[in-house]
Amino acid sequence: MAQEDAMSVAEEHILIDPEEEKKLLRKIDMRLMPTIWVLYLLSYADRTNIGNAKVAGMADDLHLTSNQYSMTLVIFFITYVIFEIPSNLILARTRPSLYIPAIMVAWGVVTCCMSLVHSYEGLLATRVVLGIFEAGFAPGIMFILSSWYKKHEQAKRFTIFYSAAVLSGAFGGIVAGAITGSLDGVHGIRGWKWLFIIEGVATIGCAIIAIPLLLDFPMNTRGFTPAERELAIRRLLADNVTARTEDEAPMAHLEAVRKSLTDWRVWMLAIGYVSLGGSGTMSYFYPTLVQGLGYTSHMAQYMTTPIYAVAFVCCLVTGYLNDKFPTVRGLFVAGLVGVACICAIVVCAVYNFVARYVLLVFMASGLLSGNALSLAYASSTFAPMRAEVRAVSLAWVNTIANLSGVFGAYFFPSEDGPKYIMGFALVSGLSALCVLVYGSSHFLIRKYPAHQ
Repeated sequence: MAQEDAMSVAEEHILIDPEEEKKLLRKIDMRLMPTIWVLYLLSYADRTNIGNAKVAGMADDLHLTSNQYSMTLVIFFITYVIFEIPSNLILARTRPSLYIPAIMVAWGVVTCCMSLVHSYEGLLATRVVLGIFEAGFAPGIMFILSSWYKKHEQAKRFTIFYSAAVLSGAFGGIVAGAITGSLDGVHGIRGWKWLFIIEGVATIGCAIIAIPLLLDFPMNTRGFTPAERELAIRRLLADNVTARTEDEAPMAHLEAVRKSLTDWRVWMLAIGYVSLGGSGTMSYFYPTLVQGLGYTSHMAQYMTTPIYAVAFVCCLVTGYLNDKFPTVRGLFVAGLVGVACICAIVVCAVYNFVARYVLLVFMASGLLSGNALSLAYASSTFAPMRAEVRAVSLAWVNTIANLSGVFGAYFFPSEDGPKYIMGFALVSGLSALCVLVYGSSHFLIRKYPAHQ
C-alpha cells in the first residue's frame, strides 16, 4: 500500500514551494556534505596509507616480498566485500549518525594497531579486521546520499564526496612524506609506524565529532522540523525517488536481497564498476610507479600529489556538468574511462619517464572522475527501488567493484618495474570493457528503467 501511495504522489506532480525547497537543500548540504567529505578523506587515507608505508620502510622492516605485499591488499578486500551488504542492511534500520561513527572509531583503533605489527602475519591480521569495519562506510554514505537528493542533484554531490578520496591521495603523499621523513626514529618509532598512529587517532577524533553533525534519514533525522522532514520526503517522491515514511513497514532482508540480485540493471552496473575498479587499483601503486621514475622514497610520495590534484579538479568539473545533463551519465563515464584507456595503451609503447608521468596524470583523472560519476549513475538508476532494495543494490555494486582489489593487487609486481607493461595492458583492457558496459547501459537503462 505504501508503494502505491508513493507512486501516486509522484504522478500527481506535487506543488512544492521553490524557496522552501532551496532553503531545505542548503540545510541538507551544510549538515551532510562537509561531514561526509572529511570522513571519507580519512577513510581513504586509512585504506591506502599502506602504499606510503611500504616505500617508507615497512616492506624492509617486515621483510615483505612483492607477493606478500600484494596479499596484504587482497586480504583487506576479501573481508571488505563480504561485509558490505550486511552492513547496509543494518544501516537501513538504524541511525547513520551513530552507526557510521561507531565503525569509524573501530577502524581507527585498528589503524593505530598496525603500528605495532612486527611480522607479515601480524600485518595480514590487522588488514583483515580493517576490511570488516571499513566495509560499511562507502556503501553506507552512498545510501545516505541517495536518500536525501533528487536524481539531478546527485552527480555533483557524489563527485564532491568522492573528491575527498582524490584529495586524500594528493595530500596523503605530502602528509605521508612529512610524517615518515620528520618523525622517523622519534621515541624509537619508525616513520611508517607514526603514519599509522597519527592517521588512526585523527579518524577516531573526527568520528566522535561527527556524531551530532551527520544526518539520519528524512523521516527521523535530528535537527529538522516535522515540516522540513515532510518536505524532504515529498520532494523525493515527486522525483520518483522512493523514500520510506514512518508508517511504512521495512522490507524483510532476504526479500530485499532477492529483488536486488534478480535485477539485470544491478548486475550490468556492477560489471561496469568492477572493470572501472580494476583499472583504479593503480592508485595503490602510484608511489611505487613514481619511484620507478628515479625518485627517492620521500620524493616518490610527494610526486603523487600532482596526479591527484589534477584529478580533483577534473572530478569537480565533470560532476557539475553531469548534473546539467543527468540523462547521459553512462556516456559521461564511458568517455572519461575511454581517455584513460587510450593513455594506458600509449604507456605500453612509450618508455620516456616524463611522458609516462604525464600520461599517468591523465589516466588518473579519467578513472577517478569516471568513478565518481558511476556512483551517481548507480544511485539515480536505483532511485525508484524500495529503500532496502536500493541499499542492497548500491552495496552489491560496490561489493563487486571491490573484488577488483583481489586481482588488481597483482597488476604491478616489483619485478616488472620500471616499465610495468603487464599492469598497464590489463588496465587498458579493463578500461575498454568499462567503456563498452557503460556505453551500452546508457541505451538499455533509458529504455527499461528500474521500478519498485
